[in-house]
Amino acid sequence: MATGSQVLAVLPSGLVSLAIRWLMLSFAVWVAAELIPGIHLEGLGSTLAVAAILGLLNLYLRPILFMLSLPVTIVTFGLFVIVVNAILLGLTDWLANIFDGVRFDVDGVGSALLGSVVISIVSLLIGSFIKPERIAQRVGGR
Repeated sequence: MATGSQVLAVLPSGLVSLAIRWLMLSFAVWVAAELIPGIHLEGLGSTLAVAAILGLLNLYLRPILFMLSLPVTIVTFGLFVIVVNAILLGLTDWLANIFDGVRFDVDGVGSALLGSVVISIVSLLIGSFIKPERIAQRVGGR
């Protein structure tokens, strides 16, 4: 039977890096749910699903929203990015509710704003210590 490191060694380093980023975002979402009373998240499966949804929204929709809101973002010295992140968190809530097994709820705008700040800070802190590309190269031996 293959060990975890043997399985990871045969995966492309980009896929390993993506998995590490997904786990980092999952942890950030979990921290936000633990700290913000208006964010409700139940179970590891829901946490991973919410991180996947939020990650895909960040990948595809966030750049569009950022460009559309660029003038407002400049005028507010970048603070409007928090609103963009809160919108994405609210959209994640809406999309997660489509799936029966995903238990995730954001109670309102205030919770979404605070949650987006917490997720951003936790992601920044984790990202300063964990470098997914470097880990993926070490695991893959490339």
